[in-house]
Amino acid sequence: MFGVLRAYILIALWQARPGLAGYDVTDAITFSFITQAFIGPMQLFGGGLGIPERIRSGDIALDLVRPASLQLWSLAEDVGRAAYLFLVRGVPPMLLGAALFGITVPTGLGQWLAFLTGFAIGVLVSFGWRYLLALSVCWLVDDRGVAVLSLVLTTFLSGMMVPIHIFPGWLRDLAMALPWAAMVQLPTDLYLGKAPVLETLVFQALWAAVLLGLGALGTRAIRHKVVIQGG
Repeated sequence: MFGVLRAYILIALWQARPGLAGYDVTDAITFSFITQAFIGPMQLFGGGLGIPERIRSGDIALDLVRPASLQLWSLAEDVGRAAYLFLVRGVPPMLLGAALFGITVPTGLGQWLAFLTGFAIGVLVSFGWRYLLALSVCWLVDDRGVAVLSLVLTTFLSGMMVPIHIFPGWLRDLAMALPWAAMVQLPTDLYLGKAPVLETLVFQALWAAVLLGLGALGTRAIRHKVVIQGG
C-alpha cells in the first residue's frame, strides 16, 4: 500500500511538472517501487544489528574477546539479511508495481551489472552507518536518540521519500554529497540509467570505505573502554 500511495503521489507531481528532474512519469513510478524494495535490504528505518542489545546485556564483552572481528562478523550477518530481504521483500513490490503501473527495466547487461554493483555498495554504506550508531551505545548507553536522528536523516536525505533531484539547488547538492544518497538515490539512478556509472560507483565506494574505516576505529576504541548498563 505504501508503494502504491507513493506512486500515485509521484504520478500527480510528474503530470503537473512533466520532465521534472529528467524523469518521465514511468521513471517516477519505477523510482517509487525501486526505493520501496530498498527499505528492507538497506534497513532504511534503522536497526538490523543486535549490537546495542548485546551492549546493554553485557554480552558484547564475549564478542570482543572472540578471535573473529566484531565488525566483519556483523557485516557477514547483515549481508545475509540484506540478500534475503531483497528477495522476499524487495522483488515482490517491484513485480507488483510492474503489474499495476508498468516500470522501466534496464535495457542491457551493463546497466544491470551497474545497478547490482551499486546496490551491493549501498548495502555496505548502510551497514557502515548503522554499525557506527550501534557502537555509540557503548558511550551513550541509550540509542533511542541517535536512532530517531538517523531515521530522519535517512528518510529525507537518501531519496527514500522523493528523488533528491527535485530538492532546491543547495539542498540537492548537499544531499547528493552525503552518504545517505549512496544508499537509495544513486543505486536507483543506476537502475534508471540516469547516472554516470564509474563516477557513481567510485563515490559510493568512497563513502563505504570511510564509514567502514570509522567503524574499525570505533571497534578498536571500545576494546579499551566500554561502559555497559548494569555494571
